[in-house]
Amino acid sequence: MDRPSVAQLNEELERTKKQEQKSRSIGHGFWVLIVVAAVAFLIASFFVSVIQVSGHSMENTCSDGDILIVLRRMKPKDGDITAFYYNNSIMLKRVIATTGETVDIDDEGTVTVNGQNFGEPYVINKSKEGCDIELPLQVPEERYFLLGDNRKISVDSRSSTIGCVSDGDILGRVVFRVWPLSRFGLVY
Repeated sequence: MDRPSVAQLNEELERTKKQEQKSRSIGHGFWVLIVVAAVAFLIASFFVSVIQVSGHSMENTCSDGDILIVLRRMKPKDGDITAFYYNNSIMLKRVIATTGETVDIDDEGTVTVNGQNFGEPYVINKSKEGCDIELPLQVPEERYFLLGDNRKISVDSRSSTIGCVSDGDILGRVVFRVWPLSRFGLVY
């Protein structure tokens, strides 16, 4: 039996080292992917949601088909667009008043909160249509009074079927639009 030369032994040693290094790199890459996937899952589960707009009640701010990022567990404040659960679906509306504030809507559709004009430059089609609740209304404890930006077609807190939305039904605050790309950016 022939003995391998020193050059052959060195060549075999180099090949073995490269193979071990490649195996370690693949194993390391695998664990990095597992950690990244776990972090992404945790973020998606606890901190953000991705939703698609269905309907026209928030036009011109949000349009049918827009894809939005919602920050979960974030208490919305007056003027924020919020996503909330209603009848096994997710709806979008704007926060007009929170616990203890008093809301009124005049016959032309102008909204006042605590006697002050709410000032809504984003609203199209101001309207009091569909309002079957008694106004002025003081928002109950841990609830929100929400309205759509397109008031003529929006079903919102003016309707007794929705009314003031419970804090427990709030998914979170809409912060970012990712689709369509032409409108990519923050949502106000």
